[in-house]
Amino acid sequence: MTRRCFVFAGVALVAIAALAPLQADAPKPGPATFRAGAFAQDVTPPAFPVSVNGGMADRKATSAHDPLHARCLVFDDGTTKVALVVVDSCMIPRELIDATKAKAEKKTGIPAANILVSATHTHTAPTLGGVFQSDPNDEYVKFLADKIAEGIEKAHGKLAPAMVGWGAAAERTQVFNRRWRMKPGVENKDPFGTTTDKVRMNPGYQNPGLLEQAGPVDPEVSVLAVRGVDGKPVALFANYSLHYVGDMPALSADYFGLFGDLIGPKLNAGPGFVGILSNGTSGDVNNIDFAGPPPGKRDVGEQSRVVAAAVAGAAKKAADTAYRGDITLAVAEKEIELGVRKPTAEEIRRAEALSEAAKGRELRGVEEVYARETVLLTKYPDTVKLKIQAIRVGELGIVAIPCEVFTEIGLEIKKKSPLKRTFTVSLANGYNGYLPTPAQHALGGYETWRARSSYLEVKASETITATAFDLLAVVARK
Repeated sequence: MTRRCFVFAGVALVAIAALAPLQADAPKPGPATFRAGAFAQDVTPPAFPVSVNGGMADRKATSAHDPLHARCLVFDDGTTKVALVVVDSCMIPRELIDATKAKAEKKTGIPAANILVSATHTHTAPTLGGVFQSDPNDEYVKFLADKIAEGIEKAHGKLAPAMVGWGAAAERTQVFNRRWRMKPGVENKDPFGTTTDKVRMNPGYQNPGLLEQAGPVDPEVSVLAVRGVDGKPVALFANYSLHYVGDMPALSADYFGLFGDLIGPKLNAGPGFVGILSNGTSGDVNNIDFAGPPPGKRDVGEQSRVVAAAVAGAAKKAADTAYRGDITLAVAEKEIELGVRKPTAEEIRRAEALSEAAKGRELRGVEEVYARETVLLTKYPDTVKLKIQAIRVGELGIVAIPCEVFTEIGLEIKKKSPLKRTFTVSLANGYNGYLPTPAQHALGGYETWRARSSYLEVKASETITATAFDLLAVVARK
Protein backbone atom coordinates (compact mmCIF):
# COMPACT_ATOMS: atom_id res chain seq x y z
CA MET A 1 0.00 0.00 0.00
CA THR A 2 1.01 3.53 -0.53
CA ARG A 3 0.65 6.54 1.71
CA ARG A 4 -0.24 9.45 1.00
CA CYS A 5 -13.42 27.55 -4.02
CA PHE A 6 -15.61 27.03 -6.44
CA VAL A 7 -15.01 30.78 -6.68
CA PHE A 8 -11.44 30.22 -7.71
CA ALA A 9 -12.50 27.73 -10.36
CA GLY A 10 -14.92 30.22 -11.89
CA VAL A 11 -12.26 32.92 -12.02
CA ALA A 12 -9.83 30.50 -13.63
CA LEU A 13 -12.30 29.55 -16.37
CA VAL A 14 -12.91 33.21 -17.21
CA ALA A 15 -9.16 33.81 -17.40
CA ILE A 16 -8.69 30.80 -19.68
CA ALA A 17 -11.44 31.94 -22.02
CA ALA A 18 -9.79 35.34 -22.29
CA LEU A 19 -6.44 33.78 -23.05
CA ALA A 20 -7.67 31.24 -25.64
CA PRO A 21 -6.43 33.29 -28.64
CA LEU A 22 -2.88 32.78 -27.39
CA GLN A 23 -2.99 29.27 -28.83
CA ALA A 24 -3.18 30.65 -32.36
CA ASP A 25 -0.43 33.25 -31.94
CA ALA A 26 2.80 32.98 -33.92
CA PRO A 27 5.78 31.64 -31.92
CA LYS A 28 7.55 34.28 -29.89
CA PRO A 29 10.94 35.26 -31.33
CA GLY A 30 13.78 33.66 -29.43
CA PRO A 31 17.39 34.54 -28.80
CA ALA A 32 20.17 33.67 -31.20
CA THR A 33 21.45 30.85 -29.01
CA PHE A 34 19.38 28.62 -26.78
CA ARG A 35 21.48 26.41 -24.50
CA ALA A 36 20.90 23.22 -22.52
CA GLY A 37 22.91 20.97 -20.24
CA ALA A 38 22.10 17.70 -18.46
CA PHE A 39 23.64 15.50 -15.81
CA ALA A 40 22.57 12.40 -13.86
CA GLN A 41 23.88 12.78 -10.31
CA ASP A 42 24.23 9.57 -8.29
CA VAL A 43 22.37 9.94 -4.96
CA THR A 44 22.67 6.37 -3.71
CA PRO A 45 23.18 6.40 0.08
CA PRO A 46 26.86 6.27 1.04
CA ALA A 47 26.09 4.21 4.16
CA PHE A 48 23.65 1.49 5.20
CA PRO A 49 21.27 0.47 6.64
CA VAL A 50 18.70 3.12 5.71
CA SER A 51 14.99 3.41 6.37
CA VAL A 52 12.76 2.83 3.33
CA ASN A 53 9.24 4.23 3.23
CA GLY A 54 6.31 3.41 0.98
CA GLY A 55 4.49 0.94 3.20
CA MET A 56 2.60 0.83 6.48
CA ALA A 57 5.65 -0.57 8.28
CA ASP A 58 9.22 0.64 8.13
CA ARG A 59 11.79 -1.37 6.18
CA LYS A 60 15.58 -1.29 6.27
CA ALA A 61 17.77 -1.52 3.20
CA THR A 62 21.27 -2.89 3.62
CA SER A 63 22.38 -2.40 0.00
CA ALA A 64 21.26 -0.95 -3.34
CA HIS A 65 19.92 -3.15 -6.12
CA ASP A 66 20.54 -0.34 -8.62
CA PRO A 67 21.76 3.26 -8.27
CA LEU A 68 19.49 6.15 -7.41
CA HIS A 69 19.89 9.43 -9.29
CA ALA A 70 18.89 13.07 -9.36
CA ARG A 71 18.54 13.64 -13.09
CA CYS A 72 19.11 17.31 -13.87
CA LEU A 73 18.29 19.38 -16.96
CA VAL A 74 19.17 23.08 -17.25
CA PHE A 75 18.01 25.55 -19.91
CA ASP A 76 19.23 29.07 -20.73
CA ASP A 77 17.55 31.27 -23.35
CA GLY A 78 20.01 34.11 -22.85
CA THR A 79 17.71 35.93 -20.43
CA THR A 80 16.16 33.26 -18.24
CA LYS A 81 17.57 30.06 -16.78
CA VAL A 82 15.50 27.08 -15.65
CA ALA A 83 16.42 23.80 -13.97
CA LEU A 84 14.28 20.63 -14.00
CA VAL A 85 15.28 17.88 -11.57
CA VAL A 86 13.73 14.45 -10.96
CA VAL A 87 14.99 12.49 -7.96
CA ASP A 88 14.63 8.76 -7.32
CA SER A 89 12.69 9.19 -4.09
CA CYS A 90 9.21 8.38 -2.79
CA MET A 91 8.57 11.93 -1.62
CA ILE A 92 10.69 14.94 -0.70
CA PRO A 93 9.60 17.46 1.98
CA ARG A 94 9.56 21.13 1.06
CA GLU A 95 12.18 22.00 3.68
CA LEU A 96 14.72 19.74 1.96
CA ILE A 97 13.85 21.07 -1.49
CA ASP A 98 14.03 24.71 -0.38
CA ALA A 99 17.48 24.06 1.12
CA THR A 100 18.55 22.36 -2.11
CA LYS A 101 17.36 25.25 -4.26
CA ALA A 102 19.19 27.77 -2.09
CA LYS A 103 22.43 25.80 -2.48
CA ALA A 104 21.94 25.47 -6.24
CA GLU A 105 21.20 29.18 -6.64
CA LYS A 106 24.49 30.04 -4.92
CA LYS A 107 26.38 27.62 -7.18
CA THR A 108 24.78 28.56 -10.51
CA GLY A 109 22.88 31.84 -10.23
CA ILE A 110 19.67 30.10 -11.29
CA PRO A 111 16.92 31.68 -9.16
CA ALA A 112 15.39 29.26 -6.68
CA ALA A 113 11.97 30.12 -8.11
CA ASN A 114 13.17 28.83 -11.51
CA ILE A 115 14.11 25.38 -10.20
CA LEU A 116 11.68 22.46 -10.21
CA VAL A 117 12.62 19.47 -8.02
CA SER A 118 10.33 16.45 -7.95
CA ALA A 119 10.31 12.86 -6.70
CA THR A 120 9.66 9.87 -8.97
CA HIS A 121 7.67 8.12 -6.21
CA THR A 122 9.66 4.92 -6.22
CA HIS A 123 8.71 3.01 -3.07
CA THR A 124 12.23 1.64 -2.73
CA ALA A 125 14.21 4.72 -1.74
CA PRO A 126 15.43 6.19 1.57
CA THR A 127 12.86 7.84 3.80
CA LEU A 128 13.03 11.64 3.60
CA GLY A 129 9.89 12.64 5.50
CA GLY A 130 7.92 10.96 8.26
CA VAL A 131 5.14 8.82 6.75
CA PHE A 132 3.40 5.99 8.60
CA GLN A 133 6.10 4.15 10.61
CA SER A 134 9.13 5.39 8.66
CA ASP A 135 11.28 8.32 9.77
CA PRO A 136 14.13 10.00 7.88
CA ASN A 137 17.82 9.64 8.47
CA ASP A 138 19.19 13.15 9.04
CA GLU A 139 22.55 12.30 7.48
CA TYR A 140 20.97 11.16 4.22
CA VAL A 141 18.69 14.22 4.13
CA LYS A 142 21.74 16.53 4.24
CA PHE A 143 23.64 14.29 1.80
CA LEU A 144 20.77 14.43 -0.69
CA ALA A 145 20.37 18.20 -0.55
CA ASP A 146 24.09 18.63 -1.29
CA LYS A 147 24.06 16.05 -4.09
CA ILE A 148 21.03 17.48 -5.90
CA ALA A 149 22.61 20.95 -5.82
CA GLU A 150 25.84 19.42 -7.12
CA GLY A 151 23.91 17.76 -9.95
CA ILE A 152 22.29 21.04 -10.96
CA GLU A 153 25.72 22.70 -10.92
CA LYS A 154 27.16 19.97 -13.18
CA ALA A 155 24.25 20.22 -15.61
CA HIS A 156 24.70 24.00 -15.64
CA GLY A 157 28.38 23.51 -16.43
CA LYS A 158 27.43 21.50 -19.52
CA LEU A 159 25.31 24.28 -21.08
CA ALA A 160 25.81 24.29 -24.85
CA PRO A 161 23.83 25.44 -27.89
CA ALA A 162 20.80 23.21 -28.28
CA MET A 163 17.38 22.70 -29.80
CA VAL A 164 14.24 21.34 -28.15
CA GLY A 165 11.08 19.62 -29.28
CA TRP A 166 7.98 18.46 -27.48
CA GLY A 167 5.24 15.95 -28.17
CA ALA A 168 3.24 13.04 -26.80
CA ALA A 169 2.36 9.46 -27.67
CA ALA A 170 -0.08 7.08 -26.00
CA GLU A 171 0.87 4.01 -23.97
CA ARG A 172 -2.48 2.61 -22.84
CA THR A 173 -1.48 -0.87 -21.66
CA GLN A 174 0.17 0.13 -18.38
CA VAL A 175 -2.35 2.41 -16.66
CA PHE A 176 -5.44 1.37 -14.68
CA ASN A 177 -7.43 3.37 -12.17
CA ARG A 178 -6.91 1.54 -8.87
CA ARG A 179 -10.01 2.95 -7.14
CA TRP A 180 -13.10 0.81 -7.70
CA ARG A 181 -16.72 1.46 -6.89
CA MET A 182 -18.09 -1.58 -5.12
CA LYS A 183 -21.54 -3.06 -5.59
CA PRO A 184 -24.32 -2.02 -3.21
CA GLY A 185 -24.18 -4.04 -0.01
CA VAL A 186 -20.40 -4.61 -0.12
CA GLU A 187 -18.93 -3.34 3.14
CA ASN A 188 -15.90 -1.03 2.96
CA LYS A 189 -14.46 -0.52 6.41
CA ASP A 190 -12.01 2.33 6.94
CA PRO A 191 -9.34 2.62 9.69
CA PHE A 192 -11.56 4.93 11.73
CA GLY A 193 -14.25 2.37 12.50
CA THR A 194 -16.80 3.46 9.91
CA THR A 195 -18.14 1.90 6.70
CA THR A 196 -19.08 4.94 4.65
CA ASP A 197 -16.53 4.46 1.84
CA LYS A 198 -18.05 3.83 -1.57
CA VAL A 199 -14.79 2.83 -3.26
CA ARG A 200 -11.94 0.48 -2.49
CA MET A 201 -8.31 0.83 -3.57
CA ASN A 202 -6.62 -2.29 -4.95
CA PRO A 203 -9.69 -4.49 -4.35
CA GLY A 204 -8.16 -7.76 -5.55
CA TYR A 205 -8.26 -9.53 -8.90
CA GLN A 206 -11.76 -10.31 -10.23
CA ASN A 207 -13.34 -9.42 -6.91
CA PRO A 208 -17.06 -10.32 -7.27
CA GLY A 209 -17.95 -7.02 -5.57
CA LEU A 210 -16.39 -4.86 -8.32
CA LEU A 211 -18.75 -2.46 -10.03
CA GLU A 212 -16.65 0.05 -12.01
CA GLN A 213 -13.48 2.10 -11.80
CA ALA A 214 -14.02 5.38 -9.99
CA GLY A 215 -11.92 7.60 -12.25
CA PRO A 216 -10.08 7.92 -15.59
CA VAL A 217 -6.49 7.28 -16.64
CA ASP A 218 -4.14 9.38 -18.77
CA PRO A 219 -2.24 7.21 -21.28
CA GLU A 220 -0.08 10.01 -22.69
CA VAL A 221 3.70 9.89 -22.47
CA SER A 222 4.63 13.56 -22.81
CA VAL A 223 8.21 14.49 -23.68
CA LEU A 224 10.50 17.48 -23.78
CA ALA A 225 13.44 16.33 -25.92
CA VAL A 226 16.79 18.09 -26.26
CA ARG A 227 19.30 17.83 -29.08
CA GLY A 228 22.59 19.55 -29.74
CA VAL A 229 22.86 21.80 -32.77
CA ASP A 230 24.56 18.81 -34.44
CA GLY A 231 21.34 16.84 -34.02
CA LYS A 232 22.68 14.46 -31.38
CA PRO A 233 20.35 13.70 -28.42
CA VAL A 234 21.35 15.44 -25.19
CA ALA A 235 18.47 14.61 -22.86
CA LEU A 236 14.81 13.66 -22.77
CA PHE A 237 12.42 14.72 -20.00
CA ALA A 238 9.32 12.50 -20.04
CA ASN A 239 6.12 12.48 -18.00
CA TYR A 240 3.76 9.52 -17.44
CA SER A 241 0.83 9.16 -15.06
CA LEU A 242 1.64 5.82 -13.46
CA HIS A 243 2.20 5.60 -9.70
CA TYR A 244 5.09 3.10 -9.57
CA VAL A 245 5.49 -0.66 -10.17
CA GLY A 246 6.95 -1.99 -6.92
CA ASP A 247 8.50 -5.32 -7.89
CA MET A 248 12.10 -4.29 -7.24
CA PRO A 249 13.99 -4.86 -4.00
CA ALA A 250 15.14 -1.98 -1.84
CA LEU A 251 16.94 0.11 -2.85
CA SER A 252 15.86 0.67 -6.45
CA ALA A 253 14.78 3.43 -8.81
CA ASP A 254 11.86 1.22 -9.96
CA TYR A 255 10.72 1.57 -13.58
CA PHE A 256 11.71 5.24 -13.60
CA GLY A 257 15.39 4.31 -13.47
CA LEU A 258 14.99 1.55 -16.05
CA PHE A 259 13.34 4.06 -18.39
CA GLY A 260 16.40 6.29 -18.05
CA ASP A 261 18.59 3.36 -19.06
CA LEU A 262 16.43 2.35 -22.05
CA ILE A 263 15.51 5.62 -23.72
CA GLY A 264 19.08 6.60 -24.68
CA PRO A 265 19.76 3.53 -26.84
CA LYS A 266 16.29 3.87 -28.42
CA LEU A 267 17.26 7.37 -29.56
CA ASN A 268 20.78 6.27 -30.61
CA ALA A 269 22.16 8.68 -28.03
CA GLY A 270 25.81 8.73 -27.12
CA PRO A 271 27.66 8.98 -23.78
CA GLY A 272 26.44 11.72 -21.47
CA PHE A 273 22.80 11.50 -22.59
CA VAL A 274 20.34 11.80 -19.67
CA GLY A 275 16.95 10.11 -19.78
CA ILE A 276 14.45 11.46 -17.24
CA LEU A 277 10.97 10.21 -16.33
CA SER A 278 8.82 12.37 -14.07
CA ASN A 279 5.64 11.25 -12.33
CA GLY A 280 2.49 12.73 -13.83
CA THR A 281 -0.94 12.81 -12.20
CA SER A 282 -1.03 9.23 -10.93
CA GLY A 283 -2.50 9.56 -7.43
CA ASP A 284 -5.24 7.06 -8.27
CA VAL A 285 -3.51 4.97 -10.97
CA ASN A 286 -1.32 1.86 -11.01
CA ASN A 287 -0.55 -0.79 -13.63
CA ILE A 288 -2.72 -3.59 -12.21
CA ASP A 289 -5.84 -4.68 -14.08
CA PHE A 290 -8.07 -5.90 -11.26
CA ALA A 291 -10.84 -6.78 -13.71
CA GLY A 292 -8.63 -9.52 -15.14
CA PRO A 293 -7.04 -12.65 -13.69
CA PRO A 294 -3.92 -12.46 -11.53
CA PRO A 295 -0.66 -12.77 -13.44
CA GLY A 296 1.51 -15.83 -13.16
CA LYS A 297 4.74 -15.95 -11.21
CA ARG A 298 7.19 -13.27 -12.31
CA ASP A 299 10.88 -12.72 -11.76
CA VAL A 300 12.08 -9.85 -9.62
CA GLY A 301 11.84 -6.65 -11.64
CA GLU A 302 10.16 -8.30 -14.62
CA GLN A 303 7.09 -6.06 -14.56
CA SER A 304 9.23 -2.95 -14.09
CA ARG A 305 11.17 -3.89 -17.19
CA VAL A 306 7.95 -4.41 -19.17
CA VAL A 307 6.56 -1.04 -18.12
CA ALA A 308 9.84 0.82 -18.72
CA ALA A 309 10.17 -0.66 -22.21
CA ALA A 310 6.59 0.28 -23.09
CA VAL A 311 6.94 3.85 -21.85
CA ALA A 312 10.33 4.26 -23.53
CA GLY A 313 8.81 3.05 -26.81
CA ALA A 314 6.09 5.70 -26.60
CA ALA A 315 8.63 8.36 -25.62
CA LYS A 316 10.69 7.55 -28.72
CA LYS A 317 7.60 8.13 -30.89
CA ALA A 318 6.83 11.39 -29.11
CA ALA A 319 10.43 12.58 -29.61
CA ASP A 320 10.02 12.28 -33.39
CA THR A 321 8.99 15.91 -33.67
CA ALA A 322 10.21 19.30 -34.87
CA TYR A 323 13.16 20.81 -32.98
CA ARG A 324 13.81 24.51 -32.56
CA GLY A 325 16.46 26.69 -31.00
CA ASP A 326 14.57 29.98 -31.25
CA ILE A 327 12.51 29.62 -28.10
CA THR A 328 12.12 31.49 -24.84
CA LEU A 329 11.57 30.45 -21.24
CA ALA A 330 9.20 31.76 -18.59
CA VAL A 331 8.49 30.82 -14.97
CA ALA A 332 5.83 31.82 -12.46
CA GLU A 333 5.13 30.44 -9.00
CA LYS A 334 2.78 31.27 -6.18
CA GLU A 335 2.58 30.25 -2.55
CA ILE A 336 -0.94 29.42 -1.40
CA GLU A 337 -2.36 28.52 2.01
CA LEU A 338 -4.75 25.61 2.48
CA GLY A 339 -6.59 24.16 5.43
CA VAL A 340 -5.65 20.94 7.21
CA ARG A 341 -8.30 18.30 7.90
CA LYS A 342 -8.17 17.74 11.64
CA PRO A 343 -9.64 14.88 13.71
CA THR A 344 -12.55 15.46 16.06
CA ALA A 345 -12.24 15.12 19.84
CA GLU A 346 -13.95 11.72 19.67
CA GLU A 347 -11.60 10.53 16.92
CA ILE A 348 -8.62 11.67 18.99
CA ARG A 349 -9.82 9.76 22.07
CA ARG A 350 -10.26 6.58 20.00
CA ALA A 351 -6.83 7.00 18.41
CA GLU A 352 -5.12 7.59 21.75
CA ALA A 353 -6.70 4.45 23.19
CA LEU A 354 -5.53 2.34 20.23
CA SER A 355 -2.04 3.84 20.42
CA GLU A 356 -1.79 3.18 24.14
CA ALA A 357 -2.79 -0.45 23.64
CA ALA A 358 -0.04 -0.86 21.03
CA LYS A 359 2.62 0.96 23.03
CA GLY A 360 6.06 -0.66 23.04
CA ARG A 361 5.70 -2.70 19.85
CA GLU A 362 5.47 -2.26 16.09
CA LEU A 363 2.01 -1.21 15.03
CA ARG A 364 -0.12 -3.89 13.40
CA GLY A 365 -2.97 -3.30 10.98
CA VAL A 366 -4.34 -0.10 9.50
CA GLU A 367 -6.38 0.85 12.56
CA GLU A 368 -3.28 1.10 14.74
CA VAL A 369 -1.23 2.80 12.03
CA TYR A 370 -3.91 5.40 11.38
CA ALA A 371 -4.45 5.92 15.10
CA ARG A 372 -0.83 7.07 15.30
CA GLU A 373 -1.34 9.28 12.24
CA THR A 374 -4.42 10.82 13.88
CA VAL A 375 -2.47 11.70 17.01
CA LEU A 376 0.39 13.16 14.97
CA LEU A 377 -2.00 15.30 12.93
CA THR A 378 -3.19 17.01 16.10
CA LYS A 379 0.25 18.65 16.15
CA TYR A 380 -0.17 20.03 12.61
CA PRO A 381 -1.08 23.71 12.14
CA ASP A 382 -4.59 24.55 10.98
CA THR A 383 -3.24 25.69 7.61
CA VAL A 384 -0.18 24.89 5.54
CA LYS A 385 1.62 26.79 2.77
CA LEU A 386 2.60 25.16 -0.49
CA LYS A 387 4.03 26.32 -3.81
CA ILE A 388 2.46 25.90 -7.23
CA GLN A 389 4.74 26.51 -10.20
CA ALA A 390 4.33 26.89 -13.96
CA ILE A 391 7.16 26.80 -16.49
CA ARG A 392 7.00 27.54 -20.21
CA VAL A 393 9.59 26.09 -22.58
CA GLY A 394 8.68 27.50 -25.98
CA GLU A 395 5.02 26.57 -26.43
CA LEU A 396 5.13 23.76 -23.85
CA GLY A 397 3.74 24.28 -20.36
CA ILE A 398 4.83 22.38 -17.26
CA VAL A 399 2.82 22.62 -14.03
CA ALA A 400 4.40 21.52 -10.73
CA ILE A 401 2.19 20.46 -7.79
CA PRO A 402 3.53 19.12 -4.43
CA CYS A 403 0.96 16.33 -4.13
CA GLU A 404 0.00 12.89 -5.38
CA VAL A 405 -2.41 14.37 -7.90
CA PHE A 406 -5.47 12.49 -9.16
CA THR A 407 -5.51 11.88 -12.91
CA GLU A 408 -8.71 13.79 -13.64
CA ILE A 409 -7.01 16.96 -12.35
CA GLY A 410 -4.12 16.50 -14.76
CA LEU A 411 -6.50 15.88 -17.65
CA GLU A 412 -8.36 19.11 -16.85
CA ILE A 413 -5.11 21.09 -16.80
CA LYS A 414 -4.08 19.62 -20.17
CA LYS A 415 -7.46 20.39 -21.71
CA LYS A 416 -7.86 23.97 -20.48
CA SER A 417 -4.26 25.22 -20.54
CA PRO A 418 -3.72 28.35 -22.67
CA LEU A 419 -0.58 26.73 -24.09
CA LYS A 420 -0.62 24.28 -26.98
CA ARG A 421 0.68 21.38 -24.89
CA THR A 422 0.92 21.05 -21.10
CA PHE A 423 1.66 18.34 -18.57
CA THR A 424 1.80 18.22 -14.78
CA VAL A 425 4.67 17.00 -12.60
CA SER A 426 3.42 15.65 -9.27
CA LEU A 427 5.37 15.40 -6.01
CA ALA A 428 7.16 18.59 -7.03
CA ASN A 429 8.72 21.26 -4.80
CA GLY A 430 7.48 19.58 -1.63
CA TYR A 431 5.06 16.97 -0.36
CA ASN A 432 1.50 17.63 0.81
CA GLY A 433 -0.08 14.21 0.41
CA TYR A 434 -2.80 12.99 -1.92
CA LEU A 435 -4.88 15.43 -3.96
CA PRO A 436 -8.34 13.99 -4.74
CA THR A 437 -11.15 16.15 -6.10
CA PRO A 438 -14.07 16.99 -3.79
CA ALA A 439 -16.15 14.37 -5.63
CA GLN A 440 -13.50 11.72 -4.99
CA HIS A 441 -13.33 12.77 -1.33
CA ALA A 442 -17.07 12.04 -1.12
CA LEU A 443 -16.40 8.48 -2.33
CA GLY A 444 -13.83 7.85 0.40
CA GLY A 445 -11.12 5.21 0.02
CA TYR A 446 -7.46 4.98 1.02
CA GLU A 447 -6.32 8.11 -0.78
CA THR A 448 -8.80 10.21 1.24
CA TRP A 449 -8.09 8.66 4.65
CA ARG A 450 -6.81 11.43 6.92
CA ALA A 451 -3.08 10.99 7.67
CA ARG A 452 0.21 12.69 6.97
CA SER A 453 -0.20 11.19 3.49
CA SER A 454 -3.63 12.83 2.98
CA TYR A 455 -4.54 15.89 5.02
CA LEU A 456 -5.36 18.88 2.81
CA GLU A 457 -8.84 20.39 2.92
CA VAL A 458 -11.51 18.73 0.78
CA LYS A 459 -11.60 21.57 -1.78
CA ALA A 460 -7.80 21.82 -2.07
CA SER A 461 -7.78 20.58 -5.67
CA GLU A 462 -10.04 23.43 -6.78
CA THR A 463 -7.76 26.09 -5.31
CA ILE A 464 -4.64 24.41 -6.67
CA THR A 465 -6.08 23.98 -10.16
CA ALA A 466 -7.28 27.59 -10.28
CA THR A 467 -3.81 28.74 -9.22
CA ALA A 468 -2.20 26.57 -11.90
CA PHE A 469 -4.39 28.17 -14.58
CA ASP A 470 -3.50 31.65 -13.33
CA LEU A 471 0.21 30.83 -13.50
CA LEU A 472 -0.09 29.25 -16.96
CA ALA A 473 -1.76 32.45 -18.14
CA VAL A 474 1.17 34.45 -16.77
CA VAL A 475 3.87 32.35 -18.48
CA ALA A 476 1.86 32.25 -21.72
CA ARG A 477 1.97 36.07 -21.84
CA LYS A 478 5.70 36.40 -21.10
